[in-house]
Amino acid sequence: MIELNLPVGEEAIRALHVGDEVGISGVMITARDAAHKYMVEQEADEIAPLIKDGMIYHCGPIVKKIEGEWKFVAAGPTTSAREEPYEAEVIARYGVRGVIGKGGMGERTLAACKEHGAVYLHAIGGLAVILARSVKKVRAVHKLEEFGAPEAMWVLEVERFPAVVTMDAHGKSLHAQVLEASRERAEELAKSL
Repeated sequence: MIELNLPVGEEAIRALHVGDEVGISGVMITARDAAHKYMVEQEADEIAPLIKDGMIYHCGPIVKKIEGEWKFVAAGPTTSAREEPYEAEVIARYGVRGVIGKGGMGERTLAACKEHGAVYLHAIGGLAVILARSVKKVRAVHKLEEFGAPEAMWVLEVERFPAVVTMDAHGKSLHAQVLEASRERAEELAKSL
């Protein structure tokens, strides 16, 4: 497993390749649909320094306040494809080095990763409670009242958060490779019928 400490430089990100397993430590934020729209339509000055050379996690967490502090109860990834209209611009504008979610993203995001030195990382769905254990502290939350808990931008300290690189800064996408292999196999099966 490759250890990544946030903030992380472009050189370390460009050294990653599709299939690399990483453990991410440092500060990252969660952001879903409302947060991405906000980051594109306005200047998100309150979180810009946190995501410069940092990572965004597509996650709608289940949170609980315990003794005055927020705790993550569940932190599973959400489907990333919904952020495709925004992600390339977010990567370019804010200097994001990594996006974590599930299901992969499209060509625009892949092109932005290649151009700006970023990666897309897949977190395993179904492990929400286990992934929440990597969240050591909630530092802050932005837009909680406006967006609600699942859509708010949670600022997290994580330790060895596990993920796999599935889109790298070299233009390779595991998602595209799997789709192509599936199409080829489907054509073979169709011919044999």
